Amino acid sequence: MLESGRELHTLKGHADHVNGVAVSADGRLAASASWDKTLKVWDVETGRELRTLEGHSFSVNDVAVSADGRRAVSASYDGTLKVWMWKAGGNCARLERPL
Repeated sequence: MLESGRELHTLKGHADHVNGVAVSADGRLAASASWDKTLKVWDVETGRELRTLEGHSFSVNDVAVSADGRRAVSASYDGTLKVWMWKAGGNCARLERPL
């Protein structure tokens, strides 16, 4: 209820600081990135945590969702980007910096 300025939910579940958040184009889902090395997927309407995405070896700095809403990309201090099939919970690619 953005028009009223009323808080709808407080999303709790990460074990450390939250660094970034991205919301799907339809506004139904959100993904959060945290120092706890995880991403969490949330149902924005209910405030419920749907799943935790694990795979980074250091804190996750940010997250973005593709325009079609099918993939999320996370950026970590471990030097990698990970591409996720975030609605289903799968990690589909790991992009690393060249040595």
